[in-house]
Amino acid sequence: MAYAEQRGKKWRVKYKKPNGSWASESGFETKKAALAWGGDQETDIRRHTWIDPAHAEERFGTFAERVFTKARLAINTRAKYRSYLDRHILPQWEDYPLGAIFNDYQEIEGWVKDLHEELTEPSVASIFAYFSRILEVAVKDRKIPANPARGVRVTSGEYVGERQVATPAQSLRAAMRLHHTFGSCGLVLALMNAYTGARWSELVVLRPHDYDEVNRAIPVRTPLREVAGAMEVAKKPKTPAGKRWVQLPPFLDRLYTQLIQVCEHEYLFTGPQGGLLRRGNFRQRFWRPAWDGVPVSELSWLRGPLLAGITFNEAGRHTQRTWLAEENVPEVARAARLGHTVVGMGRVYEHVTPEMERRVRSVLESRWARSVGALTPRERDRLFGRAPILQEHYRGDSESGLPKEPASGMASRIPPTTGTGDTRKARSEDLALRLTCGRYRTRTCDPYRVEVVL
Repeated sequence: MAYAEQRGKKWRVKYKKPNGSWASESGFETKKAALAWGGDQETDIRRHTWIDPAHAEERFGTFAERVFTKARLAINTRAKYRSYLDRHILPQWEDYPLGAIFNDYQEIEGWVKDLHEELTEPSVASIFAYFSRILEVAVKDRKIPANPARGVRVTSGEYVGERQVATPAQSLRAAMRLHHTFGSCGLVLALMNAYTGARWSELVVLRPHDYDEVNRAIPVRTPLREVAGAMEVAKKPKTPAGKRWVQLPPFLDRLYTQLIQVCEHEYLFTGPQGGLLRRGNFRQRFWRPAWDGVPVSELSWLRGPLLAGITFNEAGRHTQRTWLAEENVPEVARAARLGHTVVGMGRVYEHVTPEMERRVRSVLESRWARSVGALTPRERDRLFGRAPILQEHYRGDSESGLPKEPASGMASRIPPTTGTGDTRKARSEDLALRLTCGRYRTRTCDPYRVEVVL
């Protein structure tokens, strides 16, 4: 039980801590005040809510550095948090005791207001989120009783980042411009971005031997990480759902296969000397001129903007998912293609089927064909002059009216057990008879399979 003793003109109270040792607090004017304070401490101890006052005296800067050091973070996330600490958080809070921050809500609000005067709203929200995360660790570590950052209004609640979505024709024209400035790698990279929805970090580390020629799919396993000029290939993707195979539509399979055949480096998309592409350099030298236009160019078809300001992510992942949504592709298939996780019970009970995958390839192939049709005759000649294999593929599609796929994929589309030759012949005759009688109708979207619908 707590007891008080007089020390000069003041009173000191002693109470027993949870570990059995005695603690004291001095400076009370009366014995009654000292005993009341000591009684409050013992009450909190019995309720298992007691916080050692000495712990609240630890400096925020010391505690934040310890939290940062012990956290398990990716290299790019670690660099981002280090920047937040050095530039915005520690200059304000480094010498504050944790207990003082807990008791100064208005000081936190004032700091947020100052950040808004300097930075954009999304940046302020991201910095404040990390600051709040450190204080949450302090709560769990029994340094302070609650997180004082909770309830602070950081955003207006009305901010929605504007996102741009490219049309298939815009994506194709940008790819043609990149072919002019960056060669065939630029053409294929731009189309891979638009028609796979893979991230920049997932595309630039693709190697020739990674490609699955049977299923016409690229693997997403080890993305590139680039921080402060240093680049490394990660051991795993951003999230577990990010590890996946992404199938290519037929036209892109032809382009990609051709690029593999002429590749002489470890990676497919490289600089002139075979080194990995740097996002910043590629964006400034090639990506921005392709989409924003070059008004002083001697070539008229390079001058005007296609979709000024669009980012690699918007022209790829945002555009890809929007296209698939417009085509009513099931959400589970859209999410799987981009490496997202389906929210809710769909994550448990919905699964991607071969029919969904076929539909994704079909709608993307159709969009590409329409984008070629939207070009002017001169633009079409320019495209086919730089990529003759696309001319062959496009004309084949136009003549048949079907998505024409490479012959290399035929083996994978034939069922492994189809019976003998006589059996197949009998089944074909029976199907033809039923079609003639009008009992079935067929879909002819697949040149290697007749799908019967009751």
